[in-house]
Parts: sequence; C-alpha cells; structure tokens
Amino acid sequence: MQALREAQGFHTLTTVFPSVTGPAYVPFLMGEHPGHVGLPGLRWFDRSRRDTGWPHFTRSYIGSEMRKVDRDLTLDTPTAFERSGGGLAMMNMIGRGLPRRNKLTDSVGFALRAGYTHFRGDVAGWLDVDRALKAEMLGRVLAERPPFTFASFCGVDKTSHSVGHQATIVREALTIVDGFVADVTAAATREGWMHELALFVVSDHGHVDVRGHDDLADLFRDEVGLRVLAHPKIFGVREPEMAVMVSGNAMAHLFVELESRTRPWWPALSGRWNDTAELLLRRPSVDLMMLPHSETSVEIRGGGGRGSAMLRRVDGRYDYECRTGDPLGLGDVHGASDSDAWERSLQTDYPDSLVQIMALNDCRRTGDFIVSATRDWDFRGRYEPIPHMSSHGALHREHMLVPMLTNLPNDVPWRRTQDVFHRAMQFLGV
Repeated sequence: MQALREAQGFHTLTTVFPSVTGPAYVPFLMGEHPGHVGLPGLRWFDRSRRDTGWPHFTRSYIGSEMRKVDRDLTLDTPTAFERSGGGLAMMNMIGRGLPRRNKLTDSVGFALRAGYTHFRGDVAGWLDVDRALKAEMLGRVLAERPPFTFASFCGVDKTSHSVGHQATIVREALTIVDGFVADVTAAATREGWMHELALFVVSDHGHVDVRGHDDLADLFRDEVGLRVLAHPKIFGVREPEMAVMVSGNAMAHLFVELESRTRPWWPALSGRWNDTAELLLRRPSVDLMMLPHSETSVEIRGGGGRGSAMLRRVDGRYDYECRTGDPLGLGDVHGASDSDAWERSLQTDYPDSLVQIMALNDCRRTGDFIVSATRDWDFRGRYEPIPHMSSHGALHREHMLVPMLTNLPNDVPWRRTQDVFHRAMQFLGV
C-alpha cells in the first residue's frame, strides 16, 4: 500500500450517510447513494407493509436477513457485477448479478463460521477469517482474472470496534489487506498483465472512539413509557408506538405514527412529537437531528442549543438557510450544485452533509427522526457481541472521510466513494 501511495498518491473521499457497512458498499457496487437504491441503514421499519413480513414489519441486515439486501434494492440501478458481465466477491452483502459459486462467502459453512465468530465476540477469530478468505480470493483471482472483483476484509472494522482503531491488532488486520494487495500486484507484474489491472484500496467508513452508549430504545421504552420496536426485541410488542432502528451505531432512524402507510412528514407530527424532539436534543449523545418536512426539504436541529436550519433541494441544487442557528457550520448556502456543496462543506465537521442528508431523505424507508450521534457517543448500549470501544455511522468528518489508494493516474478530481465505481466501470469500458 505504501508503494501505491508513493506511485500515485493518497486520496481522501467522502463516504455516505449512514456511514456504515452495507449501505456504504452501495457507492462501490452501484455508484449511487444508499437512499436512492432503498437502503436507508442497517435497520428500518416498513411503513408500506409490502417489503417485509408480519408481525413486526422491520428489517435488520445483521444476521440472517443480510441475504435479503439484493431483493430490497431498487431494480433500476444495475450493480457492478451486472454491468461488467460477471465478477467475484467476498463479504459483499450486495451480490445481484453474481453466480453463487462466485460469492465466496455465500455458503452455509461460511455463514456458520462467521456467525459463530461474531456472536461469541471472537475478535482475533476475524483475522483468521480474513486470512482464509485472502488465500481463497487470491487463488481465484489469479486463476480466473474476473472482470470485477470486490474483496472486503472485515477484520479492521471488527478489531477497531472491540479495542479502538489505534490498537496493535488493528494494524495486524491491515497487514492482511496489505498482503493481498502485494500478492495481486506481484503476480500481475510477473505475468505481464499489470496494465490490465485497476486497483482500488478504500475504506467504506471511518471510526471514532466511543466513551458512552445511550440506548435510545431503552430511553423510550423505560423512561418515556412507549411501546418500542427495536432489534432484537421485535417480537411480542403489541401496538407499538415507536420503532428505533439503529445503524452503525452512531446514527438512528426513529419512526412514529406507525399505523400510517406513508411518511407523515414533520409538520403533521410536530404537535404530538415536538416534546420528543426536544427530549432528544437535550441528550448529550445527540449531535444532530434531521426532521423531513417533504420530499425536498429537511429541518436540521443541532444539539447543545445550536439552533435549527432548513435544507431544501430546488431544481437539483441545494439551499441551506440558517434560522435560529447554524448546526452544520456552513453559513447560508444558495443554489449549490453537488460539487459546490461538497467543496463548501469539506473543511467543516460535516463534509458533504447537504448532499448526504438529502439523498437519505429521498428514500421512502427513511425515519421521521434521523439522529446523528455526538462524537464520543453511540445509540446502542446492549446486545452487541463485540463491546463497542469505537464506532461510526454519523455525519462527523472522522466517520465520513475515508482513505483511498489506486494505481490509476490522478487525472480527474476524487470526491466521493461513488467515484470508485465510475472509474472502475470506465476502465472496463462499460
């Protein structure tokens, strides 16, 4: 990886919101925002009652429902595998267009091994998983030379969650990635096909140390007295009043008025639920709250008394109007394009926030409250097999800015993780 850096340089991209594995694979494998293809997070509530099943009408991609990601995706956006006519993948979550034999981690045996490793909190065991997958993937790549390969090594993330992202074992996990890069490039150079290889080494999200867990499901269940749907306690909740769907764990979707089959929008909710909004904003764990007003407008409130602003999209451009404050630290913005909005926000604590918030709002599965955690906090205090000492998912720059190395020349600007997909497809002539 150091050789890649010295040859072509190091790039910093913005990922997506929520900055969490699964949704954050969408840019690499579909070239889109996750909200635009139907993935608002790792967990969501199905107002329509069409996409999930009775009795709880929720989705969680942690566990067995991970296999339902492909069927939840919109059909009008092809995957990289569909566009390239084939491929090979491991730990990819999104696999539409791949034959099963080319999904290295889509077997009962691997599912049992991964589940056993995950649910008993065996962090070192994830490195053994990565090593085994590295060897299998390397053999397949060198033997078959597939048009598009997606190799996700999860050990870096698992170890970061468990002991913090600066720990020695995280560096050990990174050496597995480094070894895979070295072996592929050495073989391509030795066998004379390096000129046919476009290589991208990139993260899907960042990590930040966590010092406190504010379990929102427990807050509303135990302190407020609401009947709450939240994983894993989704069975036996009669006539639920709220669904708390945590992603990453530093962001969450909150759904209310659950009997409604369509999004009720904030103006209609404010009378009954404004006290809930104020309660959340008083929590030290809540940094930002987003309240969708319509398909093209979102109110943004800042925790700690930072006031509110209104974000609108008009003719494909972004307006950000400070009202009682400036929670994103941008000042008023008028008529910004996608690239303007990216440039304007890059040095703030919330890079690419205008585009990312509006893209998430575009998804009909998005919550009525969207909350992003304060830097030292997340929103899930229990039920994690690996205790979270570090987390991600929020809009903070440490979550949203990701490193990228490539052997391609730096002849165009790199902005978002979607650019990886588009450069890869361009290289393939697709």
